Amino acid sequence: MTAYELLLQPFAEFGFMRRALVACAALAIGSAPMGTLLVLRRMSLMGDAMAHALLPGAAVGFMLAGLSMPAMGAGALVAALLVAVLAGWATQVTAQREDASMAAFYLIALALGVLILSLHGSPVDLMHVLFGSILAVDDASLLMVAAVASATLLLLAGLYRPLLAMCVDPGFLQSVGGHTRVLHLGFLALVVSNLVAGFQALGTLMAVGLMMLPAVAARFWARELWGQAAVSAGIAMVSGVCGLLASYHLRVPCGPAIVLVAGALYLLSLGLGPRDSLLARHAALRHHRTA
Repeated sequence: MTAYELLLQPFAEFGFMRRALVACAALAIGSAPMGTLLVLRRMSLMGDAMAHALLPGAAVGFMLAGLSMPAMGAGALVAALLVAVLAGWATQVTAQREDASMAAFYLIALALGVLILSLHGSPVDLMHVLFGSILAVDDASLLMVAAVASATLLLLAGLYRPLLAMCVDPGFLQSVGGHTRVLHLGFLALVVSNLVAGFQALGTLMAVGLMMLPAVAARFWARELWGQAAVSAGIAMVSGVCGLLASYHLRVPCGPAIVLVAGALYLLSLGLGPRDSLLARHAALRHHRTA
């Protein structure tokens, strides 16, 4: 098999592969930088919780309009935002921490979504909503993913300094007149928007994978936030391309293939990255012993 047949032929011959490639690129440049902010704020698991919170809204959209991505995406957006608002409300009116409230509400949402899909759909429909099908992305879904990615980049560029201050020292941001609560809610809305965009292609269970795994891996390669965002976007893009090629040649589901490639790159970064990896720590220990 030549390099052309291995790497380029699937994208040259099939329009659905080209659309999937563009969707992966848009998700990479939008979702992965958001993942770096979640990691910096120690909110990695909250991203997973919010991804699961998409399910009941997507299930209601499916129940009303079938496998219509615009309807399911709109329902998923409303459901995830509702879960985020309810978790924030529970945190304000009780002594419970936000992560505990989020875990409670997302588990309720996840169970409710599975129940709705089980009652009003088939096992195939359930698998489609949970794991997605990036090879079936249509033009409307592709435009939505591209629009969310573009808006994310513009907002991150415009709000870079206050977002960085909120991640590193929210007390300082509040002391200089920053609207931390509004910024936090806007940040959560942006995370949800990117998860909904990822849901269009990868399903509710896989969408968070392309957001978080590249972001976690990037910390082993870059120190500054902007560097981590760039590296995470690159890792997400490589994961998308390699996952699509693996799906095409090996006849495996594309969503899990993409996330597994991202997981493999994370393990590679954990072992060999230049910053705080196993190799870097071993080298630093050897240097300390010989000094």
